[in-house]
Amino acid sequence: MAEIIQRDGTWAFDGSTVRITPGRHRSVPLFRQTYGEIAVPLEAVSGVEYEPERRRGRLRLRLREGADPLLQATGGRLPDAADPYRLTVDADRSGVAEYVVAEIRQSLLLDQVPTGPTTAYLLPGPPVPVSVRSSDGTVSFDGAQVRIDWADTSDRVKRATGPRMIGVGDLVRVEWLPNSGRGEGFLRFVTRETVFSKLPAERDPYTLDLWGSVRRDLLTALVAAAVTARLPHPSGRAGAGRSDGDPVRTAVPHPSAGHHDMLLSRLRELGELHRGGVLTDEEFTLTKAAVLRSF
Repeated sequence: MAEIIQRDGTWAFDGSTVRITPGRHRSVPLFRQTYGEIAVPLEAVSGVEYEPERRRGRLRLRLREGADPLLQATGGRLPDAADPYRLTVDADRSGVAEYVVAEIRQSLLLDQVPTGPTTAYLLPGPPVPVSVRSSDGTVSFDGAQVRIDWADTSDRVKRATGPRMIGVGDLVRVEWLPNSGRGEGFLRFVTRETVFSKLPAERDPYTLDLWGSVRRDLLTALVAAAVTARLPHPSGRAGAGRSDGDPVRTAVPHPSAGHHDMLLSRLRELGELHRGGVLTDEEFTLTKAAVLRSF
């Protein structure tokens, strides 16, 4: 067993799995503490390195492309401090860090683990159900359906569409950009109908606009990763579907009388926004379609 314990967290390698546990110190980012322990199978690793510095060094675990839904969803855009595959090491523990690196590298060599892309996810991603409250609303995922409940501070176009429900079978991909403090972050759920949409994040009823607390908004990456883990793997999306050859379909419930009244109310509100110039023609068409699909 090769193990290194630091304030930033613990890495333990038993020859087949690298077990990464975040530290509990307040300096450890909220995202890593919330994501929790990760068990990385050796076959998911492409390399490991230790970067020494005068006061502190860094351990970095490199994963094979397509092995981890978290890395797939975030696309390398996680801040360094929030990266669960990075460990800050005190200078006096550099020898232990180098030993851990040597053990992992030796096992990679002996097991002849390939470094190329994988054809399936080798890590499960965050467990479900998962729910995160962001600056634009609360997004939840139960393994089959994404739900977005807009906040009072959300754009009124979004609030007019009501809660957004999106089945996994309707999704093409998830796009995520972190909130860096300048308000350009977003979590976008791209469906077959909205794949060519160019609506801005603040008005797109399928997108959470991330502009508030950077620490809190970063947690939306948990939802992005959990959804990504349940979408077809990037290596085979072109032919994705059920084993019997039929595409996945999401059942649409028949609207009740109460739903019908609510539908008419929301459509009237959207019409008023359109006539008042708040919504462009494209925005009105897309949000109207979103409301109709939700009912």
